[in-house]
Amino acid sequence: MTTERPGSDDSTTVVRPRLTVVSGPSGVGKSSVLAEVRRMAPDLYFSVSATTRSPRPGEIDGTHYHFVDRDWFQRMIEAGEILEHAEYAGNHYGTPRGPVLTALDAGRPAVLEIELQGARLVRRAMPEARLVMLMPPSWEVLVDRLTGRGTEDPAVVERRLQVAREELAAAEEFDHHVVNADVRQAAADLVDLMVGPASGELTKPELTNPQGHLSTLEQSQ
Repeated sequence: MTTERPGSDDSTTVVRPRLTVVSGPSGVGKSSVLAEVRRMAPDLYFSVSATTRSPRPGEIDGTHYHFVDRDWFQRMIEAGEILEHAEYAGNHYGTPRGPVLTALDAGRPAVLEIELQGARLVRRAMPEARLVMLMPPSWEVLVDRLTGRGTEDPAVVERRLQVAREELAAAEEFDHHVVNADVRQAAADLVDLMVGPASGELTKPELTNPQGHLSTLEQSQ
């Protein structure tokens, strides 16, 4: 897939598709929205992370994760072949650079779902990447999603809310904001960003202006 460079009169001038990094606070619905994106635009490349942890029952190597050993992971870091990486519970996780570049070179827009710190690392490693933050329609909606049925330890809930506040406070670092008030519409907005109108089934509104929505979220926290 190729697209003309904006403002160019030369029809042979094309630009390579970009990596789109999707982030957002826990509870905002990233998995649901990206599952719908996959349905709407099956030709997109969805990045698969590498990890040094062992596969869990039902997990498939190359589909859920690339399962690798620590030596392989360290060699890839040293060779600059990992876009971003982090350690959780004694295991390493990271995004291999090679498959993303291969997809982009072949004309396939690529998508990476990742948390805030990882998005920042990708921005450093690949400045041309497009960063999109998935936003809740309101702070109250996010609180409802995170607190669930009220059966969890209040300290755990408060920690989740604090992390969510920190992530939303970093929204200005992102190139685009998409509000997830409706999963299908949010997915259509994302697809429109990456490849143009998704399906014609939905009329895409303007992408959220971050200033007004962020101010509303901040006032309600």
